[in-house]
Amino acid sequence: MSWTVVPASQFGAQMARWDTLHAAGAASPLLAADFVAALLTSFADGRELLAWHDTDGITDATTILSPGGFGVWHTFQPSQAPVGLWLQRGDGAPAALLRPLLASLPGPALLVGLTQCDPMLMARPADAACVRTADYIRTARITLRGAGGFDAFWEARGKNLRSNLKKQRNRLRQEGVTPRLEICRAPEQMAQAVADYGQLEGSGWKAAGGTAVDAANAQGQFYRAMLEAFAARGAASVYRYWLGDQLAAMDLCVEGGDCIVVLKTAYDEQLAGQLSPALLMREEACRQLFDDNRFGRIEFYGRVMEWHLRWTDDVRTMYHLNGYRWPGLARLHAMRRSDAGAE
Repeated sequence: MSWTVVPASQFGAQMARWDTLHAAGAASPLLAADFVAALLTSFADGRELLAWHDTDGITDATTILSPGGFGVWHTFQPSQAPVGLWLQRGDGAPAALLRPLLASLPGPALLVGLTQCDPMLMARPADAACVRTADYIRTARITLRGAGGFDAFWEARGKNLRSNLKKQRNRLRQEGVTPRLEICRAPEQMAQAVADYGQLEGSGWKAAGGTAVDAANAQGQFYRAMLEAFAARGAASVYRYWLGDQLAAMDLCVEGGDCIVVLKTAYDEQLAGQLSPALLMREEACRQLFDDNRFGRIEFYGRVMEWHLRWTDDVRTMYHLNGYRWPGLARLHAMRRSDAGAE
């Protein structure tokens, strides 16, 4: 049993290894090789490492790591990556692999952090001598199967949500405005989809903060390359919601592992005082996803918001996992965090 550690620039040569392990595990689309490759191309700074663990010649774990502070490594975690880049065969806890990994990393490697872990993909381990976990965020999903179909799901939503959206649809009808949901799936449609999304998001509050997607910036380049790669294998979908000829809202989504993940949502904020274009889009998209019966769930992965709770009560807590070189480091780190929390 051993770890191999190489510069992450070699990821392209190891994509088949990553793909094979991905297919053997929980298979979240957010851990697919083409998602990881696009992240590295757009956001890596050259210090990242690719590591994989073999047992009897079979790769049973792999990860992308970035250096943190002195002696610290953590999973490569651009904000565009909703979950930490760690893959492991089977349902075993990663704890036994972390100390050997630390021994294989360059420099005085004292701590390795697996960030933004999803307990649905990797069960949260109990704290131990060299392992500690901490809550990250609560996140929501909509379960599609076993809910009795869309009508039953919708009837279970709050009366205010259902009534409010019904009033908005009646108002649009009275004004002669026809809503339309368009779904793009072809690779050649993704460049324009990202450009349209950037214009929609760039007209809102994110533009002022410099965080909006733009076709020309690193975010836009990432989403275009990633969505094109997913679309080439039938695993990308972009939802556009039109009110007449006006583009009102969009979702950028990836698919796989029995789920569809909503990566990004934007809407025309000039409509916000009169309409809820993103919620109107969500209602129609949910109806179609229930009817299609292709997926078991819709994942959001962002921090749970009030609007999520109007759509679902299926919420779970994501977590960070730290592995330490020695038990004393784990105790010291826990003490320092406890003292900081008390201040």
